[in-house]
Amino acid sequence: MLKRKKLWIFLAVVILLLLGFGLYRYYIYVTQDMRADETTAVLAAKQETSLVTVTDTQKSVWDTICWTIEGLDKENRPVMVWVTMDENGKVKHGKEAVHEELLSNGVSETQVKQKIQKEVPDVAELRIQPGMYNGEYAWQLYYRSQDHYFYQFYRFSDGQSIGGPFTLPNR
Repeated sequence: MLKRKKLWIFLAVVILLLLGFGLYRYYIYVTQDMRADETTAVLAAKQETSLVTVTDTQKSVWDTICWTIEGLDKENRPVMVWVTMDENGKVKHGKEAVHEELLSNGVSETQVKQKIQKEVPDVAELRIQPGMYNGEYAWQLYYRSQDHYFYQFYRFSDGQSIGGPFTLPNR
């Protein structure tokens, strides 16, 4: 009787481990394209700019697909790099396909957050990420105010509003 109980416990543990491994492999499979695009963008940024160390990467999709990469340059200064991509996950060619800016040359995320909180006092669920809007380097804001969700864009260089607010339908 005790042997049989141990056998069932052993089988249950093996099945749980197999399920966990299967879910892990499924997650890897589902996210592999996005990780490959991110790696491509980081490599392009390191090859074409002074970026040495990467601290954060974010994908932005509005009118242009781009990866924004934050990090440090050769002189240990904080920089932001925008890498524009095509629909196939390849870096676009040409001038401005990869663009680098010192973070000190632009408006910080904190400054944009303070600005939107002054303009929209009842803002909630605020998310800020770097991106592009109509070919300009920008901060993309997603927030809730009253009973609606909004997108709004602020120019990276001077913090001026360049797009929006775009109202999303109620959920």
